[in-house]
Amino acid sequence: MSKDTFGKPKFTLSLLHPKHWGVWIGFGLLALTVNLLPYPMLLKLGRGIGTIGLKAAKSRAKIARRNLELAFPDKSVQEIDSFVIENFKNTGMALIETGITWFWPTWRFKRILVAKDIEEVKRQSEQGKGVLLCCVHALNLEITARAFGVLGLPGYGAYRPHSNPAYEFIQYRGRTRNGNQLIYRTDLKKMIRVLRQGHRLFYLPDQDYGHNKSVFVPFFAVEQTCTTTGTSILAYTSKCAIIPGSGFRNIDGKYEIIADKNIEPDYPKKDEVAAAAYMNTFVEEIILRAPEQWMWLHKRFKSLPDHNLTNSRYH
Repeated sequence: MSKDTFGKPKFTLSLLHPKHWGVWIGFGLLALTVNLLPYPMLLKLGRGIGTIGLKAAKSRAKIARRNLELAFPDKSVQEIDSFVIENFKNTGMALIETGITWFWPTWRFKRILVAKDIEEVKRQSEQGKGVLLCCVHALNLEITARAFGVLGLPGYGAYRPHSNPAYEFIQYRGRTRNGNQLIYRTDLKKMIRVLRQGHRLFYLPDQDYGHNKSVFVPFFAVEQTCTTTGTSILAYTSKCAIIPGSGFRNIDGKYEIIADKNIEPDYPKKDEVAAAAYMNTFVEEIILRAPEQWMWLHKRFKSLPDHNLTNSRYH
């Protein structure tokens, strides 16, 4: 799907074709489960699914373990093994959290939120300034995005439509609750426009997106980590505020929503390398709020400055 045809999917009878029944049944069961069971049971169920997933997805466990070895070389084998187990439990919980985000009514969703510090986002919005809300690929990212909408701070999210139309119909509506909107992931012009208009844009600068529009800067203990320059492009062209945000689950099972400082005044927009390194320090800070809830299962350190050595860190 191109950005020219991207928009809110409409319901048509073709979505009820038998080839889509698996999608409807799967999401129907998920919706029933998250709405009928109390939250403590959902938490146990999600973490149980993750425990099973650890046994079934050994290749992903190997990737997570290698990422942790690279990022935290001082950790012992036992510490990393424990970390991987906890990370998988949170990965299983991500399925339940997606169901909660897409299918819970707002009144119930509010009960699991703690607005710990969002005053800076409010202040920037009151001044009519756009906010680049830099979050990370937390396993509970779906919760975080809706939380800002529920708290009266909806934003735009970069988005890739799903190839299955029934899945896309459900997903789009799940991700646009409480005022949130979506922008096709390559539509840079629209991203800049909404920021200039004083809106909020959810942006995730923490993964390895390949060599295009990227530089190599430190990230945790890895000195040469492929890092997107998209943050500086958006910030420089839109003159927006840059605020790191997160919504990790705390020990009580509630999600702490934090967006507490504008880092734009000291952000070196005109120097892509310095800007990426600067942003990574805040990405690290966000992840370390609850590192076991970040997506360690993807190859964060895959790309290397030498194109011919891609993946060599995972051999």
